[in-house]
Amino acid sequence: MVENTATLGYNDVAALEKLFEREGKRIAAVIVEPVAGNMGCVPPESGFLDTIVRLCTVHGALSIFDEVMTGFRVARGGAQERYSVKPDLTCLGKIVGGGMPLAVYGGRADVMQKIAPLGPVYQAGTLSGNPLATSAGLATLERLTPAIYEQLEERGAMLEKGLRDALAGHKVPGVVQRVGSMLTLFFHDGPVRSFKDAGASDTKRFGAWHQGMLERGVYWPPSQFEAAFISAAHTPEDIEATITAASEALAGI
Repeated sequence: MVENTATLGYNDVAALEKLFEREGKRIAAVIVEPVAGNMGCVPPESGFLDTIVRLCTVHGALSIFDEVMTGFRVARGGAQERYSVKPDLTCLGKIVGGGMPLAVYGGRADVMQKIAPLGPVYQAGTLSGNPLATSAGLATLERLTPAIYEQLEERGAMLEKGLRDALAGHKVPGVVQRVGSMLTLFFHDGPVRSFKDAGASDTKRFGAWHQGMLERGVYWPPSQFEAAFISAAHTPEDIEATITAASEALAGI
């Protein structure tokens, strides 16, 4: 598959347009995390997602959003609801299983009708449609009310502000990036828009800060390139305790 895959920089519209100009008829699909999470939380720049969907439509390719992290997290309708853009196909996981191992994909009716028994593409697995996992997922989705997302947004903003104030107060170079309940503190002196930007972060400083967080009883994601997630179980007191620990750990480095 590597031979037939082109890897482009996130948020790089120019590179995407050039690829379609050169290989448009040969491109089957474009797969993207609408909000990058596997290099830390990196939001899409204005027009990036719309350009992907538009170019795919023009050239007859499929736009596929990997919403395994963002689905039901940044909004009930995922990143595509938050940014008002609709891909051809969507992959979901994590939250959709309510703690059970479950993944889901779906999209345009004409594409989904290619799947057996309606169409020629056979897809199955040992745990496909597992009744326990799907029941847990349905129960979770019933509980994801508008009030939950208001709470997540409020506490996400609270944590974002607290971390930014702590960075400024201790004069430590860094940037906090957040989309809903996804958040990353990058030890980087400017906005992180791509994997190249993320790679320029000070990982040694992150490691020292992470150790300081552990010593204060806060288990932050153990890599500079992982996004932190707030859940509905986190209270304002939890957020305040995290901010206090983060500030003390920053003072130590």
